[in-house]
Amino acid sequence: MRVVMFGYQTWGHRTLQALLDSEHDVVLVVTHPKSEHAYEKIWSDSVADLAEENDVPVVIRNRPDDDELFERLKEADPDIIVANNWRTWIPPRIFDLPRHGTLNVHDSLLPKYAGFSPLIWALINGEPEVGVTAHMMNDELDAGDIVRQEAVTVGPTDTATDLFHKTVDLIAPVTIGALDLIASGQTEFTKQDRSQASFFHKRSIEDSRIDWTWPAEDLERLVRAQSEPYPSAFTFHKGRRLEVLAAVVSEGRYGGTPGRIFYREGEGVVIVAGADARTGRNHGLAITRVRTEDGRELPATEHFTAMGGYLTNQP
Repeated sequence: MRVVMFGYQTWGHRTLQALLDSEHDVVLVVTHPKSEHAYEKIWSDSVADLAEENDVPVVIRNRPDDDELFERLKEADPDIIVANNWRTWIPPRIFDLPRHGTLNVHDSLLPKYAGFSPLIWALINGEPEVGVTAHMMNDELDAGDIVRQEAVTVGPTDTATDLFHKTVDLIAPVTIGALDLIASGQTEFTKQDRSQASFFHKRSIEDSRIDWTWPAEDLERLVRAQSEPYPSAFTFHKGRRLEVLAAVVSEGRYGGTPGRIFYREGEGVVIVAGADARTGRNHGLAITRVRTEDGRELPATEHFTAMGGYLTNQP
């Protein structure tokens, strides 16, 4: 099939590479300009560079809603558009243009976690699985019929970075498998159960701020979700910003005021966290590694030289 690809960053790069390695013919690539947004500089392999290295024409757009692009797409005469990590709305006159419509590849197990940063949100929320879904695009975001979907298990110590590497390897089999089904003439796919749908917004630095009223189990997942190279989870100690790079749920149960610097346990320093209403347990978060405001990275036991005092949500 003749394919036009809409894509950006490493997800789009992997999709384009899979298409180039397949029997399908990539006739045009549309991608975004580089961004300085904290999350959009991560996993920033260039789709444009890969296309140009393979003599595929490239169009760069923030939004695909102008007449010039529409004419370029008509001239390309695609059988299908494949989109992955396209960051803005694609209008119906474009996603309906190809003979087989538009296939969107999304890094979640739809209908759950439509929208942005699904791996991070899924890890924070304690989901047992994450994955990749290829679905037909319609006029509702990430809501079209599912063509192919694959899942991987979230391990007990997995970070968002680990989940990225697990799921990015699913792009090629999910995308090419879906295209092969469409090319074979299949037109009936799996309807999404919209009663199970959820939608999440883009992550921002504010979303990494630690709220010590959360249960320790939730805070531990937040720290794993904000693993390098993502912006780290942070709090404030003596009025200065402190990034929490690694932490575990304490073995002991510690009650008291959330944020209290309370006890040394193993290689960590226990901070009192909120009670978990689901389990009735009140563990602390044992911080093991931190980064200070001046960029020093060190064990928490070296930073917290004495117990007492508080970690706070504000300076």
